[in-house]
Amino acid sequence: MRKWVLSGILASEETYLSHLEALLLPMKPLKAAATTSQPVLTSQQIETIFFKVPELYEIHKEFYDGLFPRVQQWSHQQRVGDLFQKLASQLGVYRAFVDNYEVAMETAEKCCQANAQFAEISEVMGPQNLQQHWSAAHSSLLYLCFWCQDLLKHTPVSHPDHPLLQDALRISQNFLSSINEEITPRRQSMTVKKGEHRQLLKDSFMVELVEGARKLRHVFLFTDLFLCAKLKKQIGGKSQQYDCKWYIPLTDLSFQMVDESEAVPNIPLVPDEELDAMKIKISQIKNDIQREKRANKGSKVIERLKKKLSEQESLLLLMSPNMAFRVHNRNGKSYTFLISSDYERAEWRENIREQQKKCDFSLTSVELQMLTNSCVKLQTVHNIPLTINKEDDESPGLYGFLNVIVHSATGFKQSSNLYCTLEVDSFGYFVNKAKTRVYRDTTEPNWNEEFEIELEGSQTLRILCYEKCYNKTKLTKEDGESTDRIMGKGQIQLDPQVLQDKDWQRTVISMNGVEVKLSVKFTSREFSLKRMPSRKQTGVFGVKIAIVTKRERSKVPYIVRQCVEEIERRGMEEVGIYRVSGVATDIQALKAAFDVNNKDVSVMMSEMDVNAIAGTLKLYFRELPEPLFTDELYPNFAEGIGRVHTPCAPLREALLGWGYTLSG
Repeated sequence: MRKWVLSGILASEETYLSHLEALLLPMKPLKAAATTSQPVLTSQQIETIFFKVPELYEIHKEFYDGLFPRVQQWSHQQRVGDLFQKLASQLGVYRAFVDNYEVAMETAEKCCQANAQFAEISEVMGPQNLQQHWSAAHSSLLYLCFWCQDLLKHTPVSHPDHPLLQDALRISQNFLSSINEEITPRRQSMTVKKGEHRQLLKDSFMVELVEGARKLRHVFLFTDLFLCAKLKKQIGGKSQQYDCKWYIPLTDLSFQMVDESEAVPNIPLVPDEELDAMKIKISQIKNDIQREKRANKGSKVIERLKKKLSEQESLLLLMSPNMAFRVHNRNGKSYTFLISSDYERAEWRENIREQQKKCDFSLTSVELQMLTNSCVKLQTVHNIPLTINKEDDESPGLYGFLNVIVHSATGFKQSSNLYCTLEVDSFGYFVNKAKTRVYRDTTEPNWNEEFEIELEGSQTLRILCYEKCYNKTKLTKEDGESTDRIMGKGQIQLDPQVLQDKDWQRTVISMNGVEVKLSVKFTSREFSLKRMPSRKQTGVFGVKIAIVTKRERSKVPYIVRQCVEEIERRGMEEVGIYRVSGVATDIQALKAAFDVNNKDVSVMMSEMDVNAIAGTLKLYFRELPEPLFTDELYPNFAEGIGRVHTPCAPLREALLGWGYTLSG
């Protein structure tokens, strides 16, 4: 563990040194030019802007050069405490650098405005890079504390390093504490105008729709502006950087209201079967990684698999969202994001509208550059929300089926037409999984509807309550869609410890004065996919498909034909026909009707939601005594999936839909 911590420290130091080298590169020619008849900057200006940068570089270079060979020649008795103690003893250089910070920034900005040649240089290393360097210098103080703390956790008290690391930690903590009050206003100065503090309120990765193409962006909501940035590729060990694509002052931002006659950008939809194919590929790569870890075949193979996993997960995240979130600048430009969750879309709107009530705006071009670069330090979401970014010991979430009963709701102030939807997280993003019926003209809806929701590493259940608007002329058309009004939203964590006892758990979710009563019950994957043959061979569920087709004298069971025909008749325009859960009571009613060969089953189906019919078909295949893709041939199918890509998406979807998982 000590070697693992030290390896991380070396990686951080490499990045920091490359940053300092980038600053030192233009300093030397600027100094040389200062002695000529046509200097770019005076010697005093150069000294002010680059104050203590060479000294900081020498300190960290010496630390890195001393630490690297010791980690390379590692043993349990290896000593490194003296290096950390020496680094801590040189913190006075940071004091001088921090004290000079404001003067350096003002000088750099004035030189950019007065000198075109330096302004050109500043595009590469100007005030924004000095801003980054100051943040990095401050961070290195924090890192020194963290490094010492981490090493102390894994260093025995009897080890010679222990007292040296304690001393280094004490020095760095005391020093950091002494300048903390000075650092705080200086950190704020990178986003302050006229004494008003600009703070980061929210940030997230989103998919932007640009001329019909999906682009991954990182968006930042500050107290006075909405900024859309692109993460630059890291080249040659350089530190992480953002490129500002556009921004809108909150005073100029609105959520686009689209008239019937206006053209709404088409959202390129990715077929569900292609998304399912990506998920199956991801599951297979994860299994390959676990197999390689158990076999101890070396890190190169695992790293190669992790790279493939990252590529597949990034592609899934990019292609999955299809819900438009549009923002409009009153100067005329509009931007479209794609989100997978109405919960998140509502959350962004609420946060922006709340901040618009109390914001003012002013931003120069230099401040914009500084703000964009400060995003690296300010961001709260550091990774694309993918499973590849989660540590092995982190809870992977729940796999199996969650039965949810939406009982009732109270707290509505006036009678409305009310319904709820349920969302769960899956493969790093949230998706809509179920929808209740509309309960009309009431303040106390009693749905009492049960849903069976498939979980794929899920950790959170969200619920949204809507008012259904039947009068479309009175409906606000926001984002170019006919959306019903969200009355409230809330969420609960899916705690494995609480849900593993297999009993129903009752809970109440409070949201905006409204309370929704739920019951939840979890069935793990190994139990949910366990195939139990039916004792009653006269039905169709749990009965071998050969017996059913022989009895019916057909090649395809009646239940399959009926369900598919009904879905194709009126469900082809639905989004997520097989993904969104149908009402469990409807599914059970159809199951019972098919089992007794009820002649009215077609009438029943015509009166039910199409998702209930799709759910009945899925349940039939899941309860077959042997999968449609037989146990005997399963290894062949799994091997085939490993060799093919998108063209065989239907096969992948079939394996997933008919109750298979690639974990076996």
